[in-house]
Amino acid sequence: METELKTLGYNIFGICPDVVDGLKTAIAAKEITFPLLSDSKLETSEAFGLAFHMDDATVETFKNNYKIDLEKASGQTHHNLPVPAVYIINADGTIGFSYTNANYEVRLSIEELMKEAKALAK
Repeated sequence: METELKTLGYNIFGICPDVVDGLKTAIAAKEITFPLLSDSKLETSEAFGLAFHMDDATVETFKNNYKIDLEKASGQTHHNLPVPAVYIINADGTIGFSYTNANYEVRLSIEELMKEAKALAK
């Protein structure tokens, strides 16, 4: 998919709520080949209307049950996370396609992404 998107003229990058050192670990572990940018303060996520607040009980559940320390991962105490999202941004800077789903388990399929990318590239 990455090669095909680049062939269509797209640049690919990701934005993550983790601190830079955490991103380096993720990039190496998952063999990510595109730039992954840190948005640990969630300024970008807030600008796109994607940030949401987790209450203290949920933060503790993540930490104790799932071994995910949000404060350590982000380096922040805001207890916010972004809703997962995918955007295709046109050459003129306008958003040609967007996908968000508050249920983080439901992700955009590669097939749908490629369909939209090909349509916008024409």
